[in-house]
Amino acid sequence: MKIALDKVFGESSFQSEIVWSYKRWSNSKKGLLNNHQIIFFYSKTADFKFNTMYTDYSETTNVDQILQDRVRDENGKSKYKTDGNGVVVMGQAKKGVPLSDVWEIPYLNPKAKERVGYPTQKPIILLEQIIKLVTDEGDLVLDPFAGSGTTLVAAKMLNRNYLGFDISKDAVGLTNSRLEELVKTESILLKRGKKAYQNLEENCLAVINSIYAVPVQRNSGIDGFLKEHIDGGSVSIRIQRENETLGETIAKLTKASKTKQCSYMVVIRTHKDIFETVNYHELKSNIIIIDRYDLQLEKTISEIRKNDNIHELAVEA
Repeated sequence: MKIALDKVFGESSFQSEIVWSYKRWSNSKKGLLNNHQIIFFYSKTADFKFNTMYTDYSETTNVDQILQDRVRDENGKSKYKTDGNGVVVMGQAKKGVPLSDVWEIPYLNPKAKERVGYPTQKPIILLEQIIKLVTDEGDLVLDPFAGSGTTLVAAKMLNRNYLGFDISKDAVGLTNSRLEELVKTESILLKRGKKAYQNLEENCLAVINSIYAVPVQRNSGIDGFLKEHIDGGSVSIRIQRENETLGETIAKLTKASKTKQCSYMVVIRTHKDIFETVNYHELKSNIIIIDRYDLQLEKTISEIRKNDNIHELAVEA
């Protein structure tokens, strides 16, 4: 296949061989089970659009591996970069791990909502990843072998223009019906498949992912870092746990951030302490305390009720 494509598009136009890896339901057979397909990436010219995509760090990645810069020694071995005094140098802000050429995207479940019975149907999330990689909103996506229409459905969901055709009238009709009613299956495997190494609680992980931050799994005091540096340093984050006072949360984050060269530390408060445990006058200026949205709402409602009570008392008087 690669030889034939090189003749059509030109060998110099070849960019990558992408391995789509997945698990499938299959009867046992003599030999190895086929659990991957190959995607060949060609470009028309050397000047092509490419949007670098990032994935989360592995759950087994140590926090220092995320923060600290690395170089190669004279033997080509990777090591932490140090300054003239032997102090480890912190790296630049990181958005995650650049997408590799091995994509672990689940095959369509036989009972998936988006499955339409077409023999070569691919999952929408696979085509979404391809489209995001090389196009922007408003670009035109062409599929000359539309089949079940997954490429066009993905393009429409991502606000791209789309054009497709197929020799089969049934395929064209199926594609048009899917474009009229967009249906996409959410992959449970993608959401839960890595829990074996996941130490960060789901609610904390949801907060970290909602604030443009990189989650950290293997650290007892830090839950994540902002994806960009502020004032030349990283910004560490910890979310207050149910069994923690605010003072304990601050202490854990401060201790864990001590060697991370953090310019700021952010504590996300989730509940009120029964007794005040923080002396705000002695708090370091680079420690920022913010309330989680539900606590903010609770405080707002409390203020509204208080104002209503004052209003009622004034009317009675």
